[in-house]
Amino acid sequence: MRRPGVRPVLIVAAVLFGVAVLGIGLVRAATYDPPGAGPVAAAQAGPGVPGRCGNVPVRAARELRGMWLTTVMNIDWPSRPGLPKEQVQAEYRGWLDLAVSMRHNAIFVHVRPSGDAFWESKYAPWSEWLTGRRDGRSPGWDPMEFMVAEAHARNLEFHAWFNPYRGTQPAPSGPGADFGKLAPGHPLLKHRDWAISYPEGARARLYFDPGNPDARRFVEDAMLEAVQRYDVDGVHFDDFFYPYPEGGGHEFKDDASFARRADKSQGRADWRRANVDTLVREMSERIRQLKPWVKFGISPFGIWRNAGTDKAGSDTHGLESYDAIYADTRKWVREGWLDYIVPQLYWAIGFDRADYAKVLPWWSALVKGTGVQLYIGQGDYRVGEKGPWSRPDQLDRQLTLNDRYAVQGSVHFSAKQIRRDKLGAVSRYRDHHYAAPALLPTMRRLPARAPAAPRLVSARQAGGTVELDWQPGPGPEPASWALYRVDGAAADLVAAGRAGAKVADPSPPAGGAAYCLSALDRSGNEGPVSAPRDLSP
Repeated sequence: MRRPGVRPVLIVAAVLFGVAVLGIGLVRAATYDPPGAGPVAAAQAGPGVPGRCGNVPVRAARELRGMWLTTVMNIDWPSRPGLPKEQVQAEYRGWLDLAVSMRHNAIFVHVRPSGDAFWESKYAPWSEWLTGRRDGRSPGWDPMEFMVAEAHARNLEFHAWFNPYRGTQPAPSGPGADFGKLAPGHPLLKHRDWAISYPEGARARLYFDPGNPDARRFVEDAMLEAVQRYDVDGVHFDDFFYPYPEGGGHEFKDDASFARRADKSQGRADWRRANVDTLVREMSERIRQLKPWVKFGISPFGIWRNAGTDKAGSDTHGLESYDAIYADTRKWVREGWLDYIVPQLYWAIGFDRADYAKVLPWWSALVKGTGVQLYIGQGDYRVGEKGPWSRPDQLDRQLTLNDRYAVQGSVHFSAKQIRRDKLGAVSRYRDHHYAAPALLPTMRRLPARAPAAPRLVSARQAGGTVELDWQPGPGPEPASWALYRVDGAAADLVAAGRAGAKVADPSPPAGGAAYCLSALDRSGNEGPVSAPRDLSP
């Protein structure tokens, strides 16, 4: 996950080891409708229109709300490598409980940070950020199965976050480019011709060569292994394909690969972009063949190209991912290879080189009519920095702009910053924009089998909540439910959960209320609501 100009891993390394992170002279970090409850609309048209609760319409926000849970260098979780299973699990549950308290409905977990794995893989060694060892030995349990099950129990979508081409992390935090320090069985030991070291010296790491078709197929297989074996809801990449330029004259040494494999009409840059395009296209196709209900999304650097370089670009003056890291993010959207895109817009409103208020409309216009959903990567980690980030309202104002441009969700970087809540900024945007729960946006591409209307069997007061018993209707089995409470001229969403979870209103009004329930399929398509159930004093 790239911060504006400096990767978070390098930021941490700089703090821990006193490494000066070099700039590259571009964009760098020096770098419902009562207000705030998020976009609320009448229930969506399409499969399973929920309709009305009695004689009033039902209303629910439809937006993705999530956070990145970073494992590399133990930035978020686990808090340190080599912890016992019970502590690792307890910490993870704590992060999920934080997500629930924020009224999130998705989590993005780093499961392949550096050519390693948080599951027992035949393609990659166990991650040392989990085990505390670089010997490839199993921790003795299945973290992925646990992580997915715990997320689903809380009605959170689980997006498995992969870094395709990174093979190692730099020393001293990782093995760097030293083959002798790789875990036994590491694929780059067996296939050294797949490995490219970049940059040089202590900051070097090994990459799988994106230009080598065998290496590309291998990393695809490694990621799809997790999709095949686990009940993930999404496959997620951030912005690490070809490495960001480090400056200092360092070159990514793929000369031999380029000479052997490039079409004679291709320059180096076009060839590299074609290699990344192929990875993205093939992953899209293979995920859809393997599990068509699994979503595929990427979180790229927030600038495709500047308008000064390309009139189709954004009104910015920063690093261009198209040219610097060979990521043609605009093409991926236009070709429909993605289900969602999450540009990392980690800049303040009014920032001269990349103004949030100018970059956001560019992305909104790009996705229009494509069927690709736009979520925004929000820079929670920047709160407390000098300038506009020293005020607690920056993220709040950005989410307000998101509503104006019909953004369909936000993902916050990262979990630790949400928990810290510097300046009260997180609490502020939660109360203003996430005051009520939200259902996930539906996607036209995904399978749709909206369940029939359920039946509310009984309702009762239980301490400070109202609990309801229900039975599903005939036909497709529901994956989840949505509970609506009548309040005046509408029935608003007050809770949502998995099909096996207890249905309850966590904060019922003292005077009682009428409720309706709907059922949803795995893709979030909502069936018609039940008949109302009145619970009066």
